[in-house]
Amino acid sequence: MSDKVLIEKSYTIKDLPISERPREKLYSQGVEALSNAELLAIIIRTGNKEDTAIDLARRILSLDERGITYLSDVSFEELKGVKGIGISKACQILAAIEIGKRLNRIGPYDKIKVTSPAIIADVVMDEMRYLTKEHFRIAILDTKNQILSIENISVGTLNASIVHPRDVFKIAIKRNANSILLIHNHPSGDTTPSNEDINITNRLIDAGNLVGIKVLDHIIIGDNKYLSFKEKNYI
Repeated sequence: MSDKVLIEKSYTIKDLPISERPREKLYSQGVEALSNAELLAIIIRTGNKEDTAIDLARRILSLDERGITYLSDVSFEELKGVKGIGISKACQILAAIEIGKRLNRIGPYDKIKVTSPAIIADVVMDEMRYLTKEHFRIAILDTKNQILSIENISVGTLNASIVHPRDVFKIAIKRNANSILLIHNHPSGDTTPSNEDINITNRLIDAGNLVGIKVLDHIIIGDNKYLSFKEKNYI
């Protein structure tokens, strides 16, 4: 009997159940129902002989432990280094990212002037009070104390976020910040600052003074309440 050679057939998104195909899922359930990989797969559009568009999307998202946040500053060269991502797909991804950045800069924060901690707390409260891990963000302000954008810096564990001054001011400088507000949540709901919260705040204030971008306040978001370091005289 002659040997039989098993030929493994490559598969495409069309081989997936209709309900699991990103475009069809978007039509039927709305864009909010799509995972990060599915959204990215729609931008990529097509796969290749070895991988579907979803496979390529997952490969990109696994480049860095930050996941989709990593795409905020991914380079053309980094994308091109992913097997299956050529010039065209890299350009599509970068164009979509840039659209998101521009919308973010003129989006819901447009013309919001921060004159008190309550204003910034009100902007982020509905989302951040329900997060199950600590998220560290910065609000970037212009010379009139208007919000230019709110940027994600890091995501930590249940009770700790990891943040480095380099990451904070790299984004602040890129966004032409005049000043910044530090923001993070406490999943426990208790807004009492830890020693680490106080220490990192002082480090960031010192770093801001060196680079000429003033840290105005640090807001801790709890369960429908907030704490301002400035109001409580921690800074």
